[in-house]
Amino acid sequence: MASALFAPAVDRLDAYREALVRGWSPDNIRPRETARSQLDAIAADAAAFVATLDDRERPGAPVTLPDGSRAPRLPGFHRWLWDDAFCGSISLRWQPGTSALPPHVLGHIGFSVVPWKRRRGYATQALALILPEARARGLDHVELTTDIDNEASQKVIVANGGTLLERFRLPAAYGRDEGLRFRIDL
Repeated sequence: MASALFAPAVDRLDAYREALVRGWSPDNIRPRETARSQLDAIAADAAAFVATLDDRERPGAPVTLPDGSRAPRLPGFHRWLWDDAFCGSISLRWQPGTSALPPHVLGHIGFSVVPWKRRRGYATQALALILPEARARGLDHVELTTDIDNEASQKVIVANGGTLLERFRLPAAYGRDEGLRFRIDL
C-alpha cells in the first residue's frame, strides 16, 4: 500500500515527469494532451508548474474543456501518491461555500495510479486519505464520476463509502458519453 500523500514538490518532480514520459497521465479524459502539456510546462519552468498543482485561494486561468471551450477554474490541489516511488496522483476541487459543483466539473475528486503500480490498493488508500481534506474545506459530501466500464474506479469509490447516484450523460463539452456519478457523504 502507498505510504503517504505528498504535496507536489520540485524535489519529487523527476519521478512525476518520468511517469508522464512512460505514458501515464493524471487526466483520463485527455491523457495524451495533458501529459504533453505538463511535460512542456515542466521543461519551461519546473517550480511554476509545481505551483499550479496547489491552487486553493486564487484559482488560476480558466480550464480548457475537451471540446476546446473554457470554463472558470475552481480552487483545488493535487497530492502525489508514494510508496518507495511515485505511484499516482489524486486531486480535490471545490466551489467555496457549497458542496455543489458547476455543470462543467464532473466531480470533486479525481485520481489516477500509474499502470505499473495498479491493483495494490493505492487508489483506495489515497481516496481515504483525501476525504478528511474535503471535510476540512466544509464539504458535506463529495461526488466522483467514472466511465460505465471502469470497474476498478467504481470499486475504489464504493470501498470508501460511495453510493451510486445515477447513470448520466456527460455534458456536451465532454462528448455526451454516459457515465456513473457516485456520492460519498462526509
